[in-house]
Amino acid sequence: MIDALGLTALYGIIKRDLRLAMRCKSDVLTVLSFFVIVVSLFPLSIGAERDTLRQIAPGILWVAALLATVLSLNRLFEQDYIDGTLEQMVLSPSPLGVLVLGKVIAYWLLTGLPLTLLAPLLALQFDLPTPSLLVLAIALLIGTPVLSLIGAIGASLTLGLRSGGVLVALLVLPLYTPVLIFGTGAVDAAAAGSSASANLSLLAAILALASFFAPWATTAALRIALE
Repeated sequence: MIDALGLTALYGIIKRDLRLAMRCKSDVLTVLSFFVIVVSLFPLSIGAERDTLRQIAPGILWVAALLATVLSLNRLFEQDYIDGTLEQMVLSPSPLGVLVLGKVIAYWLLTGLPLTLLAPLLALQFDLPTPSLLVLAIALLIGTPVLSLIGAIGASLTLGLRSGGVLVALLVLPLYTPVLIFGTGAVDAAAAGSSASANLSLLAAILALASFFAPWATTAALRIALE
């Protein structure tokens, strides 16, 4: 459990990261622009075949969201590492795991949440029915925090290394596979008229596990990177 001091630190780090991001909006806009462009290119290249578009929509939307998340992972701890803020966080009386969780939450608010809100709108290009759009939004709402949590582990493991962005992708993409499978499975089930609850429940279980283990693993990797 997080005590009052931890909650104050958690709120403070989230507020700080959001404020810093608003000073450099180009990073956030780059991720969202990449997502919009990638998703929009497929209907233009494939054509207006309704059945085909509906079949490929879940996979395209999820893969695009996954790649957009990976695109900005190397910046999660990079600036704090360069200016020495990360060392101050380690020496802070607040638990480093709480501060890491705050940074991951702020990162999700800046990337995962906008992607979740944009996805149903972009899915209209694929003529997805309303039930599928709702399931897509719910699946992304559960799945994108998992992408951020797992991505934080990869970002901490490659901190300070050259070509860190490429290494992060190689580390986290295999770990993203279950989220991709269950996320697309939920939308496919809804499109077929079946219940998506099984896939959504599995996504929620992965989120619970990632929320427990990812901050601890990220904290351990950050301490190693600073030694």
